[in-house]
Amino acid sequence: MSFWRRLIPGAWAAMLLIAVNGCSPAEQSQEDEEKEPHFVLGTSRFNGYEYDGAIEAFQESLEINPHSAQAHYRLAQIYDTKRPDPAAAIYHYQEYLRLDKSAENAETIRERIMTCKQQLAQDVMTMPTAPRTMRQIEDLTETNRLLQAQVERLTDSVKQWSVYAATLQAAAARNNTVPLNNNSTAPPAGGSPTPDDVSTAVTAPAHGTTTASRSSVPHAAQARTHVVAWGETLASIARKHGVSLTALQAANPGVSPRKLRVGQTLNLP
Repeated sequence: MSFWRRLIPGAWAAMLLIAVNGCSPAEQSQEDEEKEPHFVLGTSRFNGYEYDGAIEAFQESLEINPHSAQAHYRLAQIYDTKRPDPAAAIYHYQEYLRLDKSAENAETIRERIMTCKQQLAQDVMTMPTAPRTMRQIEDLTETNRLLQAQVERLTDSVKQWSVYAATLQAAAARNNTVPLNNNSTAPPAGGSPTPDDVSTAVTAPAHGTTTASRSSVPHAAQARTHVVAWGETLASIARKHGVSLTALQAANPGVSPRKLRVGQTLNLP
């Protein structure tokens, strides 16, 4: 009984203390977080629309108290709507929920986290191209345009040369139909030549000339030579070609019989 007598007054004292303070331990912890000087400074700057300064103050508050759920919550709000940074907003929202497991706005925070994730994915998909890449694309486009113009000019040139070649071929075909013998008899005016006229024009030779079939053209005499091989002498070369040594020497006056060289060319009589 003495134990219970001592316990009851202590319990009544604790209840009286809670009643006097008027808040729970969790509420007291949140109030302590909000009373931290850097947190107060961050709140003041946030209310004054100095968001960059507010971010700095709340981060300093977290350095002093890494478990400050309220500092994470304020940073998440700034990164969510004031200085858009979806990745940072997601991190601070998640830290807020981890540190304050009984947060009354937990469902709303989860919806904001999902929205930030969607925004982050959209930003990644629509990430702007780097200026250097854009310049490279523009240069390639201009180069392609110039190449296309050059191809068109070359195509036109090929067409012009094709027409020119066809014209030359047609002219050559017409020239092949003109008689080559200027002394041939011209056909009668107003009609084509008769078989007799054609026979006369082709076979009748000019006065004082002979036909090609009866003329004889002497063939030009081709010089005979011999290339000296290994082990040959003037005497052996003369015997090989059936000429005398004297005649062979006469045909090659500047050649010494004792100074023959392999590959040297000799004239044969």
